[in-house]
Amino acid sequence: MFKTLIATSLATLLTAPIAMAETFEVQMLNRGVEGTMVFEPAFIAAAAGDTINFVATDPSHNVETIEGMLPEGAEPMLSEVGEDFSVTLTAEGVYGIKCTPHFPMGMVALIQVGAPVNLEEAAAVTLRGKAKSRFEPLFAQIVQ
Repeated sequence: MFKTLIATSLATLLTAPIAMAETFEVQMLNRGVEGTMVFEPAFIAAAAGDTINFVATDPSHNVETIEGMLPEGAEPMLSEVGEDFSVTLTAEGVYGIKCTPHFPMGMVALIQVGAPVNLEEAAAVTLRGKAKSRFEPLFAQIVQ
């Protein structure tokens, strides 16, 4: 009986799906596929518990959440300029990200973690210029 219990337990462990967190890397670039002053990729669909590593490829970039574009209960992000930054996201929703020095030049990104529970609020944030035009195709990628 003990051997049967061990065999059954082992079989269950080996066949059960293992939930593994994923790690994404985002480059902070002066020039990328989408133009100048960009995050690549600029849109990420992640799951709660996934980690996002932002890589500062130039000493003038940083990561900061955009006011009003942060799920309830999520901690705001603010990295040092020129420093790599890593964050594990646990709150579901939409996260608007900017590079503070290059926000007027449209250096923005959008991260969806699980269900976009704050999509309406995030989409209602007033943005201007290039930041606004760069967010439009990012919001179009949201998975409902």
